[in-house]
Amino acid sequence: MSSSNPTATLANGQPANPGHVQQVRYGQTNGGLALLSDTYTIEVLAHFARERIPERSVHAKAAGAFGEFEVLEDISDLTDADFLTGIGKKTKVLTRISTVGGEKGSSDTVRDVRGWATKFYTEEGVQDFVFNDLPVFFIRDPIKFPSMNRSHKRHPQTNVPDNSMFWDFHKNNPEGIHALMHLFGPRGIPASLRNINGFSVHTYTLNKSDGSYVYVKWHFKPDDGIKTMDPKVAVRLAGEDPDYHVKDLFKTIEKGDYPTWSVCIQVMKPEDVQSAPIDIFDCTYTWPYEKYPLRRVGRLTLNQNPSNYFQDIEQACFSPSNMVPGIGPSADPVLQARMFSYPDAHRYRVGPNYFQLPPNRPTNKVYAPYVRDGPGTVNGNYGGDPDYVFSQLRPVSKSARLQMPLQEKWNGQVTSFATSVTDKDFEQARKLWEIICKEEGGKEQLLHNILPTLVDIPASLRKEVLDYLGRVDKTLKDCLEQGLKGK
Repeated sequence: MSSSNPTATLANGQPANPGHVQQVRYGQTNGGLALLSDTYTIEVLAHFARERIPERSVHAKAAGAFGEFEVLEDISDLTDADFLTGIGKKTKVLTRISTVGGEKGSSDTVRDVRGWATKFYTEEGVQDFVFNDLPVFFIRDPIKFPSMNRSHKRHPQTNVPDNSMFWDFHKNNPEGIHALMHLFGPRGIPASLRNINGFSVHTYTLNKSDGSYVYVKWHFKPDDGIKTMDPKVAVRLAGEDPDYHVKDLFKTIEKGDYPTWSVCIQVMKPEDVQSAPIDIFDCTYTWPYEKYPLRRVGRLTLNQNPSNYFQDIEQACFSPSNMVPGIGPSADPVLQARMFSYPDAHRYRVGPNYFQLPPNRPTNKVYAPYVRDGPGTVNGNYGGDPDYVFSQLRPVSKSARLQMPLQEKWNGQVTSFATSVTDKDFEQARKLWEIICKEEGGKEQLLHNILPTLVDIPASLRKEVLDYLGRVDKTLKDCLEQGLKGK
Protein backbone atom coordinates (compact mmCIF):
# COMPACT_ATOMS: atom_id res chain seq x y z
CA MET A 1 0.00 0.00 0.00
CA SER A 2 1.21 3.51 -0.79
CA SER A 3 2.71 5.40 2.13
CA SER A 4 0.25 8.19 1.38
CA ASN A 5 -2.60 5.86 2.36
CA PRO A 6 -1.97 4.86 5.99
CA THR A 7 -3.44 1.61 7.25
CA ALA A 8 -6.30 2.08 9.73
CA THR A 9 -5.57 0.60 13.16
CA LEU A 10 -6.82 0.63 16.72
CA ALA A 11 -4.94 2.74 19.24
CA ASN A 12 -2.88 -0.34 20.09
CA GLY A 13 -1.71 -0.60 16.47
CA GLN A 14 -3.93 -3.55 15.54
CA PRO A 15 -5.25 -3.26 11.95
CA ALA A 16 -8.93 -2.33 11.88
CA ASN A 17 -11.81 -1.93 9.45
CA PRO A 18 -13.20 1.57 10.13
CA GLY A 19 -16.94 2.04 9.84
CA HIS A 20 -17.75 -1.66 10.30
CA VAL A 21 -19.41 -3.21 13.34
CA GLN A 22 -19.17 -6.87 14.33
CA GLN A 23 -22.69 -8.15 14.93
CA VAL A 24 -25.06 -11.06 14.68
CA ARG A 25 -27.27 -10.08 11.74
CA TYR A 26 -31.05 -10.27 11.90
CA GLY A 27 -32.06 -11.72 8.57
CA GLN A 28 -31.73 -9.39 5.60
CA THR A 29 -32.51 -6.24 7.63
CA ASN A 30 -30.19 -3.62 9.06
CA GLY A 31 -30.91 -4.97 12.51
CA GLY A 32 -28.57 -7.07 14.59
CA LEU A 33 -26.83 -7.57 17.93
CA ALA A 34 -23.50 -5.81 18.43
CA LEU A 35 -20.79 -7.93 20.04
CA LEU A 36 -18.89 -7.11 23.21
CA SER A 37 -15.84 -8.57 21.50
CA ASP A 38 -15.93 -5.78 18.86
CA THR A 39 -12.97 -3.95 20.36
CA TYR A 40 -12.88 -1.31 17.63
CA THR A 41 -16.49 -0.16 18.12
CA ILE A 42 -16.13 -0.18 21.91
CA GLU A 43 -12.85 1.75 21.73
CA VAL A 44 -14.33 4.41 19.44
CA LEU A 45 -17.44 4.88 21.60
CA ALA A 46 -15.56 4.83 24.91
CA HIS A 47 -12.98 7.34 23.72
CA PHE A 48 -15.68 9.66 22.37
CA ALA A 49 -17.17 10.01 25.87
CA ARG A 50 -13.74 10.99 27.17
CA GLU A 51 -12.30 13.10 24.38
CA ARG A 52 -13.02 16.42 26.04
CA ILE A 53 -10.89 17.83 28.82
CA PRO A 54 -12.48 20.30 31.24
CA GLU A 55 -12.97 23.68 29.63
CA ARG A 56 -10.99 26.56 31.05
CA SER A 57 -13.04 28.43 33.67
CA VAL A 58 -11.96 31.65 31.95
CA HIS A 59 -10.20 32.30 28.63
CA ALA A 60 -11.93 29.30 27.01
CA LYS A 61 -12.35 30.77 23.50
CA ALA A 62 -9.01 31.33 21.80
CA ALA A 63 -6.85 31.44 18.72
CA GLY A 64 -3.27 30.26 18.78
CA ALA A 65 -0.11 30.07 16.71
CA PHE A 66 3.60 29.36 16.88
CA GLY A 67 6.28 31.88 16.03
CA GLU A 68 9.58 33.34 17.13
CA PHE A 69 11.00 36.09 19.27
CA GLU A 70 14.12 37.93 18.10
CA VAL A 71 16.30 40.16 20.27
CA LEU A 72 16.80 43.55 18.59
CA GLU A 73 18.35 45.65 21.37
CA ASP A 74 21.00 45.04 24.01
CA ILE A 75 19.51 44.97 27.52
CA SER A 76 22.42 43.17 29.15
CA ASP A 77 22.65 46.05 31.62
CA LEU A 78 19.31 44.88 33.06
CA THR A 79 19.30 41.08 32.82
CA ASP A 80 21.38 38.08 31.88
CA ALA A 81 18.37 35.97 30.89
CA ASP A 82 19.72 33.77 28.12
CA PHE A 83 16.89 34.31 25.63
CA LEU A 84 17.18 38.10 26.03
CA THR A 85 20.94 38.17 25.55
CA GLY A 86 22.60 38.78 22.21
CA ILE A 87 21.20 40.87 19.37
CA GLY A 88 19.75 38.57 16.72
CA LYS A 89 19.11 35.66 19.09
CA LYS A 90 15.85 33.87 18.21
CA THR A 91 13.58 31.78 20.42
CA LYS A 92 10.59 29.67 19.39
CA VAL A 93 7.29 30.78 20.92
CA LEU A 94 3.68 29.63 21.21
CA THR A 95 0.98 32.28 21.64
CA ARG A 96 -2.67 31.86 22.65
CA ILE A 97 -5.00 34.89 22.49
CA SER A 98 -8.44 34.55 24.06
CA THR A 99 -11.57 36.22 25.29
CA VAL A 100 -12.22 35.86 29.03
CA GLY A 101 -15.87 35.43 29.96
CA GLY A 102 -17.32 33.34 27.15
CA GLU A 103 -17.30 29.58 26.78
CA LYS A 104 -15.30 27.76 24.13
CA GLY A 105 -18.17 27.96 21.62
CA SER A 106 -18.99 31.63 22.24
CA SER A 107 -18.43 34.53 19.88
CA ASP A 108 -15.00 36.13 19.82
CA THR A 109 -16.12 39.63 18.74
CA VAL A 110 -17.76 40.43 22.08
CA ARG A 111 -16.72 43.34 24.29
CA ASP A 112 -14.27 41.66 26.62
CA VAL A 113 -10.69 41.61 27.77
CA ARG A 114 -8.34 39.61 25.54
CA GLY A 115 -5.93 37.34 27.32
CA TRP A 116 -2.51 37.05 25.74
CA ALA A 117 -0.37 34.06 26.74
CA THR A 118 3.06 33.45 25.21
CA LYS A 119 5.41 30.54 25.86
CA PHE A 120 9.12 31.00 25.09
CA TYR A 121 11.00 27.71 24.60
CA THR A 122 14.33 28.93 25.95
CA GLU A 123 17.60 27.09 26.55
CA GLU A 124 17.05 27.49 30.30
CA GLY A 125 13.47 26.24 30.43
CA VAL A 126 10.01 27.50 29.57
CA GLN A 127 9.31 31.21 30.09
CA ASP A 128 5.61 32.07 30.10
CA PHE A 129 4.09 35.54 29.94
CA VAL A 130 0.35 35.62 30.63
CA PHE A 131 -0.76 39.13 29.69
CA ASN A 132 -3.94 41.06 28.80
CA ASP A 133 -4.77 43.54 26.07
CA LEU A 134 -5.79 46.07 28.75
CA PRO A 135 -2.94 47.68 30.72
CA VAL A 136 -4.68 47.39 34.11
CA PHE A 137 -6.77 44.83 36.00
CA PHE A 138 -10.13 45.00 37.80
CA ILE A 139 -8.89 43.91 41.23
CA ARG A 140 -5.77 44.12 43.38
CA ASP A 141 -6.82 41.72 46.18
CA PRO A 142 -6.30 38.16 44.86
CA ILE A 143 -9.13 36.66 46.91
CA LYS A 144 -11.56 38.57 44.65
CA PHE A 145 -10.34 36.85 41.49
CA PRO A 146 -13.04 34.13 41.33
CA SER A 147 -15.77 36.60 42.25
CA MET A 148 -14.75 39.11 39.60
CA ASN A 149 -14.78 36.46 36.90
CA ARG A 150 -18.13 35.04 38.02
CA SER A 151 -19.70 38.49 37.86
CA HIS A 152 -18.72 38.68 34.18
CA LYS A 153 -20.16 35.25 33.35
CA ARG A 154 -23.59 33.67 33.91
CA HIS A 155 -26.17 34.32 36.63
CA PRO A 156 -26.47 31.27 38.93
CA GLN A 157 -30.27 31.17 38.55
CA THR A 158 -30.97 32.27 34.97
CA ASN A 159 -27.71 30.96 33.47
CA VAL A 160 -27.37 34.05 31.26
CA PRO A 161 -25.01 37.04 31.59
CA ASP A 162 -26.54 39.64 33.88
CA ASN A 163 -25.85 43.39 33.93
CA SER A 164 -27.10 43.75 37.51
CA MET A 165 -24.60 41.14 38.67
CA PHE A 166 -21.82 42.82 36.67
CA TRP A 167 -22.44 46.30 38.06
CA ASP A 168 -23.18 45.09 41.58
CA PHE A 169 -19.69 43.63 41.74
CA HIS A 170 -17.87 46.61 40.25
CA LYS A 171 -19.78 49.26 42.16
CA ASN A 172 -18.89 47.49 45.40
CA ASN A 173 -15.30 46.82 44.31
CA PRO A 174 -14.57 50.23 42.79
CA GLU A 175 -10.82 49.83 42.36
CA GLY A 176 -11.54 48.43 38.90
CA ILE A 177 -12.78 51.76 37.47
CA HIS A 178 -9.67 52.30 35.33
CA ALA A 179 -10.03 48.86 33.72
CA LEU A 180 -13.77 49.48 33.16
CA MET A 181 -13.03 52.72 31.31
CA HIS A 182 -10.70 50.78 29.01
CA LEU A 183 -13.20 47.94 28.56
CA PHE A 184 -16.06 50.24 27.54
CA GLY A 185 -13.77 52.49 25.51
CA PRO A 186 -13.05 52.22 21.78
CA ARG A 187 -10.47 49.44 22.29
CA GLY A 188 -12.95 47.12 24.03
CA ILE A 189 -13.47 45.24 20.74
CA PRO A 190 -10.41 44.77 18.50
CA ALA A 191 -10.71 44.63 14.72
CA SER A 192 -8.45 41.58 14.77
CA LEU A 193 -6.14 39.79 17.16
CA ARG A 194 -3.28 41.05 14.98
CA ASN A 195 -4.01 44.60 16.13
CA ILE A 196 -4.05 44.46 19.91
CA ASN A 197 -1.55 45.32 22.60
CA GLY A 198 -0.22 42.85 25.11
CA PHE A 199 0.40 44.25 28.59
CA SER A 200 2.03 42.49 31.52
CA VAL A 201 -0.37 44.40 33.83
CA HIS A 202 1.76 43.29 36.77
CA THR A 203 5.18 44.59 37.66
CA TYR A 204 7.98 42.08 37.08
CA THR A 205 11.71 42.19 37.71
CA LEU A 206 14.67 41.72 35.43
CA ASN A 207 17.73 40.56 37.32
CA LYS A 208 21.32 39.40 36.97
CA SER A 209 23.43 36.78 38.68
CA ASP A 210 25.28 39.51 40.58
CA GLY A 211 22.06 40.26 42.50
CA SER A 212 21.20 43.50 40.72
CA TYR A 213 17.64 43.98 39.53
CA VAL A 214 15.16 46.50 38.16
CA TYR A 215 11.38 46.60 38.03
CA VAL A 216 9.73 46.41 34.62
CA LYS A 217 6.38 46.42 32.90
CA TRP A 218 6.15 44.55 29.59
CA HIS A 219 4.43 45.84 26.46
CA PHE A 220 3.76 44.06 23.16
CA LYS A 221 2.93 46.73 20.56
CA PRO A 222 1.42 45.62 17.20
CA ASP A 223 3.59 46.81 14.33
CA ASP A 224 0.46 47.13 12.18
CA GLY A 225 -1.05 49.47 14.76
CA ILE A 226 -4.09 49.35 17.01
CA LYS A 227 -7.32 48.77 15.10
CA THR A 228 -10.77 48.51 16.63
CA MET A 229 -14.14 47.20 15.54
CA ASP A 230 -17.40 49.14 15.34
CA PRO A 231 -19.76 47.72 18.01
CA LYS A 232 -22.57 47.24 15.47
CA VAL A 233 -20.28 45.22 13.22
CA ALA A 234 -19.16 43.19 16.23
CA VAL A 235 -22.76 42.34 17.15
CA ARG A 236 -23.51 41.27 13.59
CA LEU A 237 -20.41 39.09 13.40
CA ALA A 238 -21.25 37.54 16.77
CA GLY A 239 -24.28 36.00 15.10
CA GLU A 240 -23.03 35.50 11.56
CA ASP A 241 -19.40 34.53 12.16
CA PRO A 242 -18.72 33.78 15.85
CA ASP A 243 -15.20 32.52 15.05
CA TYR A 244 -14.25 35.65 13.12
CA HIS A 245 -11.07 36.46 15.06
CA VAL A 246 -9.90 32.85 15.18
CA LYS A 247 -10.29 32.46 11.43
CA ASP A 248 -8.71 35.83 10.70
CA LEU A 249 -5.49 34.97 12.52
CA PHE A 250 -5.31 31.50 10.99
CA LYS A 251 -5.93 32.68 7.42
CA THR A 252 -3.50 35.59 7.74
CA ILE A 253 -0.68 33.29 8.85
CA GLU A 254 -1.65 30.65 6.27
CA LYS A 255 -1.14 33.10 3.41
CA GLY A 256 2.24 34.21 4.78
CA ASP A 257 1.25 37.66 6.06
CA TYR A 258 2.83 37.15 9.47
CA PRO A 259 1.75 39.57 12.24
CA THR A 260 4.50 41.11 14.36
CA TRP A 261 4.74 43.00 17.63
CA SER A 262 7.49 45.14 19.12
CA VAL A 263 8.39 43.85 22.57
CA CYS A 264 9.16 46.73 24.93
CA ILE A 265 9.62 47.38 28.63
CA GLN A 266 9.24 50.25 31.06
CA VAL A 267 12.03 50.28 33.62
CA MET A 268 12.20 51.53 37.21
CA LYS A 269 15.18 51.29 39.54
CA PRO A 270 14.52 49.91 43.06
CA GLU A 271 15.66 53.14 44.67
CA ASP A 272 12.98 55.04 42.77
CA VAL A 273 10.03 52.98 44.03
CA GLN A 274 9.27 55.10 47.07
CA SER A 275 9.16 58.32 45.04
CA ALA A 276 7.12 56.82 42.19
CA PRO A 277 3.82 58.62 41.47
CA ILE A 278 1.93 55.32 41.69
CA ASP A 279 2.04 52.12 43.71
CA ILE A 280 4.04 49.86 41.39
CA PHE A 281 2.73 46.70 43.08
CA ASP A 282 -0.89 47.69 42.37
CA CYS A 283 -2.07 46.22 39.07
CA THR A 284 -4.90 48.76 38.74
CA TYR A 285 -2.35 51.48 37.86
CA THR A 286 -0.28 52.17 34.75
CA TRP A 287 3.18 53.69 34.81
CA PRO A 288 3.28 57.16 33.20
CA TYR A 289 5.15 56.96 29.90
CA GLU A 290 6.70 60.41 30.25
CA LYS A 291 8.51 59.29 33.41
CA TYR A 292 9.15 55.67 32.39
CA PRO A 293 9.48 55.59 28.59
CA LEU A 294 9.26 52.42 26.54
CA ARG A 295 12.53 50.67 25.77
CA ARG A 296 12.49 48.24 22.86
CA VAL A 297 13.76 44.71 23.45
CA GLY A 298 12.85 42.72 20.35
CA ARG A 299 10.21 41.53 17.91
CA LEU A 300 7.56 38.82 18.25
CA THR A 301 6.37 37.15 15.02
CA LEU A 302 3.60 34.58 14.60
CA ASN A 303 4.38 32.49 11.52
CA GLN A 304 3.06 28.94 12.00
CA ASN A 305 -0.47 27.69 12.53
CA PRO A 306 -1.09 24.71 14.82
CA SER A 307 -1.07 21.33 13.09
CA ASN A 308 -3.82 20.17 15.44
CA TYR A 309 -5.76 22.66 17.55
CA PHE A 310 -6.51 20.31 20.44
CA GLN A 311 -2.95 19.08 20.79
CA ASP A 312 -1.17 22.40 20.28
CA ILE A 313 -3.57 25.00 21.71
CA GLU A 314 -6.27 23.38 23.86
CA GLN A 315 -3.67 21.39 25.80
CA ALA A 316 -1.25 24.31 26.02
CA CYS A 317 -0.75 25.35 29.63
CA PHE A 318 0.60 28.81 30.49
CA SER A 319 1.49 30.11 33.93
CA PRO A 320 3.14 33.25 35.34
CA SER A 321 5.12 30.92 37.60
CA ASN A 322 7.18 29.69 34.64
CA MET A 323 10.16 32.06 34.83
CA VAL A 324 13.71 31.48 33.68
CA PRO A 325 16.82 32.90 35.37
CA GLY A 326 17.00 36.63 34.77
CA ILE A 327 13.25 37.22 35.12
CA GLY A 328 11.34 37.36 38.40
CA PRO A 329 8.05 38.43 39.98
CA SER A 330 7.38 41.42 42.19
CA ALA A 331 5.45 42.03 45.39
CA ASP A 332 2.14 42.24 43.51
CA PRO A 333 -0.20 39.89 45.48
CA VAL A 334 -2.39 39.20 42.43
CA LEU A 335 0.64 38.05 40.44
CA GLN A 336 1.74 35.82 43.32
CA ALA A 337 -1.74 34.27 43.57
CA ARG A 338 -1.77 33.62 39.82
CA MET A 339 1.59 31.86 40.17
CA PHE A 340 -0.23 29.26 42.27
CA SER A 341 -3.65 29.28 40.64
CA TYR A 342 -2.63 28.73 37.01
CA PRO A 343 -0.53 25.56 37.39
CA ASP A 344 -3.10 24.25 39.85
CA ALA A 345 -5.77 24.68 37.16
CA HIS A 346 -3.55 22.84 34.66
CA ARG A 347 -3.06 19.89 36.99
CA TYR A 348 -6.83 19.62 37.33
CA ARG A 349 -7.75 20.27 33.71
CA VAL A 350 -4.99 18.48 31.77
CA GLY A 351 -3.33 16.31 34.42
CA PRO A 352 -0.36 16.43 36.80
CA ASN A 353 2.12 15.62 34.01
CA TYR A 354 1.04 18.38 31.63
CA PHE A 355 4.67 19.42 31.17
CA GLN A 356 5.24 16.19 29.23
CA LEU A 357 2.72 17.15 26.54
CA PRO A 358 4.14 18.56 23.26
CA PRO A 359 3.09 22.23 23.61
CA ASN A 360 4.28 22.43 27.23
CA ARG A 361 7.46 20.38 27.02
CA PRO A 362 10.68 22.35 27.53
CA THR A 363 13.23 22.09 24.73
CA ASN A 364 16.18 21.87 27.12
CA LYS A 365 16.97 18.74 29.15
CA VAL A 366 14.70 18.32 32.17
CA TYR A 367 15.75 16.38 35.26
CA ALA A 368 13.07 16.57 37.94
CA PRO A 369 13.00 13.13 39.62
CA TYR A 370 11.07 14.50 42.58
CA VAL A 371 8.09 15.19 40.30
CA ARG A 372 7.20 11.80 38.88
CA ASP A 373 4.55 9.07 38.56
CA GLY A 374 0.92 10.06 38.09
CA PRO A 375 -1.31 9.55 35.02
CA GLY A 376 0.16 10.26 31.61
CA THR A 377 3.83 9.70 32.45
CA VAL A 378 5.71 9.20 29.16
CA ASN A 379 9.22 10.49 29.91
CA GLY A 380 10.74 7.29 31.26
CA ASN A 381 9.90 8.37 34.83
CA TYR A 382 13.63 8.66 35.62
CA GLY A 383 14.10 4.90 35.73
CA GLY A 384 15.57 3.79 39.02
CA ASP A 385 16.94 7.19 40.04
CA PRO A 386 16.12 8.13 43.64
CA ASP A 387 12.84 9.99 44.13
CA TYR A 388 14.05 11.76 47.25
CA VAL A 389 16.42 14.68 47.80
CA PHE A 390 20.09 14.62 48.88
CA SER A 391 20.77 11.11 47.65
CA GLN A 392 24.40 10.03 47.50
CA LEU A 393 23.44 7.11 45.24
CA ARG A 394 22.64 9.52 42.41
CA PRO A 395 24.03 12.96 43.32
CA VAL A 396 22.71 15.91 41.36
CA SER A 397 24.54 19.07 40.43
CA LYS A 398 23.13 22.54 40.96
CA SER A 399 23.05 25.40 38.50
CA ALA A 400 25.02 28.46 39.44
CA ARG A 401 22.17 30.53 38.00
CA LEU A 402 18.81 30.17 39.67
CA GLN A 403 15.72 32.30 39.18
CA MET A 404 15.53 34.78 42.05
CA PRO A 405 11.91 34.93 43.25
CA LEU A 406 11.90 38.23 45.11
CA GLN A 407 14.69 40.69 45.81
CA GLU A 408 13.04 42.84 48.46
CA LYS A 409 13.87 42.46 52.14
CA TRP A 410 10.84 41.83 54.35
CA ASN A 411 10.28 42.85 57.94
CA GLY A 412 6.79 42.90 59.35
CA GLN A 413 3.90 41.03 60.92
CA VAL A 414 1.39 38.79 59.20
CA THR A 415 -1.96 40.55 59.07
CA SER A 416 -5.37 40.23 57.43
CA PHE A 417 -5.51 43.00 54.85
CA ALA A 418 -7.84 44.31 52.17
CA THR A 419 -7.06 47.37 50.08
CA SER A 420 -9.22 50.48 50.35
CA VAL A 421 -10.31 52.87 47.63
CA THR A 422 -9.48 56.59 47.62
CA ASP A 423 -9.92 59.44 45.15
CA LYS A 424 -6.45 58.61 43.79
CA ASP A 425 -7.90 55.42 42.29
CA PHE A 426 -10.03 57.54 39.96
CA GLU A 427 -7.24 59.82 38.70
CA GLN A 428 -5.99 57.61 35.86
CA ALA A 429 -9.56 56.74 34.86
CA ARG A 430 -10.27 60.49 34.70
CA LYS A 431 -7.26 61.08 32.47
CA LEU A 432 -8.44 58.27 30.21
CA TRP A 433 -11.90 59.87 30.01
CA GLU A 434 -10.26 63.14 28.96
CA ILE A 435 -8.26 61.33 26.26
CA ILE A 436 -11.35 59.55 24.98
CA CYS A 437 -13.27 62.83 24.80
CA LYS A 438 -10.55 64.29 22.57
CA GLU A 439 -10.73 61.39 20.11
CA GLU A 440 -13.15 61.69 17.22
CA GLY A 441 -16.37 59.99 18.28
CA GLY A 442 -14.69 58.60 21.39
CA LYS A 443 -17.03 60.11 23.94
CA GLU A 444 -20.13 59.07 22.01
CA GLN A 445 -18.85 55.53 21.61
CA LEU A 446 -18.05 55.15 25.30
CA LEU A 447 -21.53 56.34 26.27
CA HIS A 448 -23.09 54.07 23.65
CA ASN A 449 -21.21 51.09 25.07
CA ILE A 450 -22.15 51.71 28.71
CA LEU A 451 -25.79 52.79 28.37
CA PRO A 452 -27.29 49.41 27.32
CA THR A 453 -25.79 47.77 30.41
CA LEU A 454 -27.63 50.20 32.71
CA VAL A 455 -31.12 49.95 31.26
CA ASP A 456 -32.29 46.65 32.74
CA ILE A 457 -30.75 46.86 36.21
CA PRO A 458 -32.73 47.87 39.36
CA ALA A 459 -33.25 51.63 39.73
CA SER A 460 -31.44 51.75 43.08
CA LEU A 461 -28.40 49.99 41.65
CA ARG A 462 -28.48 52.21 38.55
CA LYS A 463 -28.29 55.31 40.74
CA GLU A 464 -25.33 53.88 42.65
CA VAL A 465 -23.53 52.95 39.42
CA LEU A 466 -24.07 56.46 38.05
CA ASP A 467 -22.64 57.91 41.25
CA TYR A 468 -19.71 55.52 40.92
CA LEU A 469 -19.00 56.60 37.33
CA GLY A 470 -19.51 60.20 38.40
CA ARG A 471 -16.41 59.90 40.55
CA VAL A 472 -14.47 59.66 37.30
CA ASP A 473 -16.00 62.90 36.04
CA LYS A 474 -19.34 64.58 36.74
CA THR A 475 -19.74 65.15 33.00
CA LEU A 476 -19.67 61.39 32.42
CA LYS A 477 -22.49 60.91 34.92
CA ASP A 478 -24.50 63.77 33.43
CA CYS A 479 -24.12 62.35 29.91
CA LEU A 480 -25.22 58.90 31.03
CA GLU A 481 -28.23 60.27 32.88
CA GLN A 482 -29.22 62.23 29.78
CA GLY A 483 -28.79 59.17 27.62
CA LEU A 484 -30.97 57.05 29.91
CA LYS A 485 -33.89 59.45 29.56
CA GLY A 486 -34.42 58.23 26.04
CA LYS A 487 -34.29 54.54 27.00
